[in-house]
Amino acid sequence: MSQSAAHPMPVSSLLPLRLARAGYVLLVLLPLAMWLANRSSPLFLGLAALCFIASAVAEKGWPAFLRRVLDLLRSPVGLSLGAFLLWSLATIAWSHRPAQSLAPWGELALPMASGLAIAASGRFRPGRIESRALTVALIAAAVFMMAELASGLSVRIALGIGKQVTYIFNRPVLTCLMLAPVAASGLLAARARSPLDWLLCGALIFTVGGISLDSESGAAGLGLAILLAAWLAARFLPRLTLALVTLGFFATMVLAPVMGRLGDEALPASLHQRLANSHSRDRVDIWRSFGEAIMARPLLGSGFGTSPTLDRHPVALEVSPPRRQLLAVGHPHSAPVQAWVETGAVGAVLLGFAGLAFLWRLRRLAAPALAPRLALAASAFGVATVAHGAWQGWWIAALALAAAWLYRAVPPEDDEA
Repeated sequence: MSQSAAHPMPVSSLLPLRLARAGYVLLVLLPLAMWLANRSSPLFLGLAALCFIASAVAEKGWPAFLRRVLDLLRSPVGLSLGAFLLWSLATIAWSHRPAQSLAPWGELALPMASGLAIAASGRFRPGRIESRALTVALIAAAVFMMAELASGLSVRIALGIGKQVTYIFNRPVLTCLMLAPVAASGLLAARARSPLDWLLCGALIFTVGGISLDSESGAAGLGLAILLAAWLAARFLPRLTLALVTLGFFATMVLAPVMGRLGDEALPASLHQRLANSHSRDRVDIWRSFGEAIMARPLLGSGFGTSPTLDRHPVALEVSPPRRQLLAVGHPHSAPVQAWVETGAVGAVLLGFAGLAFLWRLRRLAAPALAPRLALAASAFGVATVAHGAWQGWWIAALALAAAWLYRAVPPEDDEA
């Protein structure tokens, strides 16, 4: 009888491992959960965070976990994001509906806190096995969505759990797109890549790329194009690509208040006709309307979470009558514009500094490690600039998971970055 059989590991020693495994399972299942219920990612991310927190505390206690949390919060990215959350909370004071503004603030804060807890747990260090599992989940989610689109959602309609509106997959498609470079990076990071890793990587590109182009989300198609272009460019021209992405990010954040006016002047009518399915003309008009609201309150903004009913905010009276009606669309379909209109120049500067600090952190990574991280950042910002509401929990959860995964999966030789 071996020594391990004669003296089995105590249950108390197995507990941290089992809790961490439960957390990994929840994270891997997140794409499939989004396929089934397209707002479920914050729940799965939050439950996984609880598992990793419990694992960390069971292993080394609360002080060690809290020290790691503080270390992350003291970083330039952590400080600026923390400051933005506090400033956003403060701006609710001049919202026209303070109680209702707390809900979107929670949608933003809770997934961010969950991602922070997972990264700080010390129990989350995904490797090849976890990357393979995530890849299989992403492929399965994409295939299931393709099958449902091909059938016209017949199964959901028969079960009475859905209507024949195929845009319900826009959120899970974008979630899969944001997690695809995470999984691919894990498959390609190993020095000795097996044929299985190459096969999974090819299937991932085919399925997630296919559903991104097949879905009704024009933002997913844009995000896919940016992702592939930025990855290839960063692989062969890493410093130039990093500089261009940084310049694009900075320019977009600075010019967000006049983005509608610039788009109106720069984009010809013929291009809007070709992009009719993406509603480019509508977006430009919306950006112009919200741009006027920004100019009415440029420094402090109108208050966090006010975009859904900005037409009923006092600031609407300062927007020209032809533009005022579009303030009722729910959100400006642009994260930089929404940050400006709700939190003003103060909030935009804090978010801008967080983005620049993150991109600066990437500068020391070798091209193989830089490419997926820069491609994800460029793709996510491109999607957020032209698409959905900025603070939606499902979107923040996808980005928080991607950031935590890539942060903890940095190759050993690049740890100093």
